[in-house]
Amino acid sequence: MHAYYADHFVLPLPEGHRFPMAKYARLRERLRAELPQVVLQEALPASDGELALVHAPAYVRAVAAGTLDPRAQREIGFPWSPAMAERARRSVGATVQAVRRAMAGDGIAANLAGGTHHAYADKGSGFCVFNDAAVAARLAQAEHARARRAAIPLQVAVIDLDVHQGNGTASIFARDPTVFTLSLHGARNFPFRKEASDLDVELPDGCDDDAYMEALERALDGLSGRFEPGLVVYLAGADPHEGDRLGRLRLSFDGLEARDRRVFDWAWRRRVPLAFAMAGGYGRDIATTVQVQVNTYRVALDYRARWAGLAGGGGASCG
Repeated sequence: MHAYYADHFVLPLPEGHRFPMAKYARLRERLRAELPQVVLQEALPASDGELALVHAPAYVRAVAAGTLDPRAQREIGFPWSPAMAERARRSVGATVQAVRRAMAGDGIAANLAGGTHHAYADKGSGFCVFNDAAVAARLAQAEHARARRAAIPLQVAVIDLDVHQGNGTASIFARDPTVFTLSLHGARNFPFRKEASDLDVELPDGCDDDAYMEALERALDGLSGRFEPGLVVYLAGADPHEGDRLGRLRLSFDGLEARDRRVFDWAWRRRVPLAFAMAGGYGRDIATTVQVQVNTYRVALDYRARWAGLAGGGGASCG
């Protein structure tokens, strides 16, 4: 399974900044040591043209040049630096590459970061500069149309299971019937003014494994009844975990693994390629966040093996 990273572009954050930048390198180290089946590759940067499929060109230029006004920069939550701008491009590029790999026959591929779902077309927010899922979805649609000369656009489902609502993604695709946005998130968590996804499921503080899985099952049933995707982009946030500083939910390691398995299984049963990004994770102990993410990769490898069997004529069943 191919996975793309850009953790060597480190943002110079002020002392005491609450964003756990070190989690990306730690995840890569764990994957290299424990899961050699994951093929780690450096992400390429998204181009201006690729970003412009979603983002206003003036915004892209301002991020590149560091000319956003101070209020807009504060809303992102990171100080500007060349490394910030480059990392933002490569975070998008990693999801773009994962989508291409999944669509090319691998079935599953990953971004070790990404999930920047608070970024709107014309602004960033909540530690999100550019919206990787949105750009990757738009580019996949364009490449699908070019390659197949398809009259029907590629249908993309964004399954967002970060603990925070994907407000930027919802806004970008608000009037687009070719992209279905599904978000399960804390009702009382950031962002406090939410956008309307195609399907929003709000969860109370303290939501545990059983209640979460019931809500997820209903949500996937709702998605199944309304939309037939040819691609899934999955935001596998670690922040619903009970040890997260910002999450306010109470999912265990087992609960999050069951969540991941349910999403991967939903896509597999439909033979829909899936690219996933790690999205949020703010564990009181950063090792907790990384463990949740490693568990996601273990589940993903199970399903990648099923895709490999299908490609190799192994007679994979629909079970």
